[in-house]
Amino acid sequence: MSLQTQLDAALRQAIRSALDRDADPLLAPATNPKFGDYQANAAMGLSKAMGQKPRDLAEKIVAALAPGSGASALIAEATLAGPGFINLRLTDAALASAASDMLADDRLSVAPADPPQRIVIDYSGPNVAKEMHIGHLRSTIIGDALARTLDYLGHTVIRQNHLGDWGTQFGILIEFLVDMNWDADPKQLNHQVIADLDKFYRQAKQRFDSDGTFAAAARRRVVHLQSGDSRTLGLWKYLIKNSLLHFNTIYMRLGVLLNDGDIRSESSYNASLAGVVEALNHAGLLKVSDGARVVYPDGFKGKDGEPMPMIVRKSDGGYLYATTDLAAARYRIEQLHAQRVIYVTDSRQSQHFAMVFQVIKQLQWGDDVRFDHVPFGTILGPDRKPFKTRSGGTVKLSEVLDQAVQRASRVVADRDLDEKDKQRIAQVIGIGSVKYADLSNDRIKDYVFDYDRMLALEGNTAPYLINAYVRIQSIFRKVEESGIGCRVSGVGLKITDEAERSLVLKLLQFPGVVNAVAESLEPHRLCTYLYELAGGYHQFYERCQVLKADDAATRDSRLALCRLVARTLQKGLKLLGIETVDRM
Repeated sequence: MSLQTQLDAALRQAIRSALDRDADPLLAPATNPKFGDYQANAAMGLSKAMGQKPRDLAEKIVAALAPGSGASALIAEATLAGPGFINLRLTDAALASAASDMLADDRLSVAPADPPQRIVIDYSGPNVAKEMHIGHLRSTIIGDALARTLDYLGHTVIRQNHLGDWGTQFGILIEFLVDMNWDADPKQLNHQVIADLDKFYRQAKQRFDSDGTFAAAARRRVVHLQSGDSRTLGLWKYLIKNSLLHFNTIYMRLGVLLNDGDIRSESSYNASLAGVVEALNHAGLLKVSDGARVVYPDGFKGKDGEPMPMIVRKSDGGYLYATTDLAAARYRIEQLHAQRVIYVTDSRQSQHFAMVFQVIKQLQWGDDVRFDHVPFGTILGPDRKPFKTRSGGTVKLSEVLDQAVQRASRVVADRDLDEKDKQRIAQVIGIGSVKYADLSNDRIKDYVFDYDRMLALEGNTAPYLINAYVRIQSIFRKVEESGIGCRVSGVGLKITDEAERSLVLKLLQFPGVVNAVAESLEPHRLCTYLYELAGGYHQFYERCQVLKADDAATRDSRLALCRLVARTLQKGLKLLGIETVDRM
């Protein structure tokens, strides 16, 4: 049980004893150390319900925390501030004991979720026959970080990669292959298509836009695809197969835990779309507007104040993204038995998903299922416009990763390491820097992509955090080299300096941060925590002698504290999908 959990339980008991009611103590780490270690704000919320001044209630709660109450082993001092805030300073013994327990626990005091849930996460979702570009980075790595965090908490996490593999674009692509007769020669097919997916797509789209005869043939090709024509279906499968080779290469480089078994693409829901429309009709939600079948989700109105329609079937009989998303939601509820469904997409789709969620609610599908949209902003270039190549094209994700690794190679070029180690470190630093620069920003905000900033050894960057981990590893190498008989396992930590105390307090916040990320779905909270932890460690290291401590007990305690920081940094980075190295 984490220290914050113990403290929460002690405060709940004090509230029950003082006020004869159960209430959340609204406990949180203090924002300013001069006010204590934690702050409880329960009195503010209870004031209105109980018809008493919050400060009067806070005084009664504090009195219930007096020595002999059972909380005295945790709380050294409880004071009042403002209209009714309770500031708490914990005992050094409680902090040291909790840190020792954390070090001895493989899970770093992060308790498994109780009860665990079945959680579906829809993320990445690139389009087949296109290379992944910079725009795919955010969904892919944010989704991966959330999946890792929820999995660590013991939930059953079901990853869903909703590939774009259907629709008019495939009529265009397949007709172009047939028209060029490339499918007659496998070598020519591979050379023309797989060598450069983006070039192939641009050629086909340009032909569609400029040639009316070809455009008509491409539309007919969609019908052939939908009816299962063998030649068309074979080329469609070819495009998917070879696109996956590209996607999987990117996923492997990013260290993303997606595989072919996680794919549930658009086309997989085709057979369910008519049933979705029928379900809407049966529920009395389906309307006709200009020949199209539409739904009017409650609470959505256009600029004219009229109800806003969500089209589920066009007048020509075609289905739309909304229909597919409803079919996917139904599958996730009924077949995957999801209790929570998370969608990680561009913020421009926020209204779309809000409307889809509302329709699901009106259909009464999975009334006890929680639906979350995780929107994110845009990656900007130096001109603060969406990141593009100099010619205005999309930036390939593979080229971004190549550039990051090349720049990281320059950082370690003059280090006293063998070439194999340099290459490994450059990969970890380069890829980790790109991922951390994204994840450390509040996901809803846009951010400027800047190689120099993300690869810096100072500031809130992956290199800074990894370097803190490396610094600790170097201490333990010195221990081995010196032959000092140090103990770390089973050592009871002790606090002898304010820098140690501050560091322990920060370490003990880790379980709460992990749970906060799982609830808010905001990975930047973990990044901020790790940055502050690394900063606290550097302050501790500068102020407190470790190997040259005054006595063996203090030395071993500080080594144990170093080990705990290293484990926490490594675990936190792993939850973000970022690796560490022992040397740098």
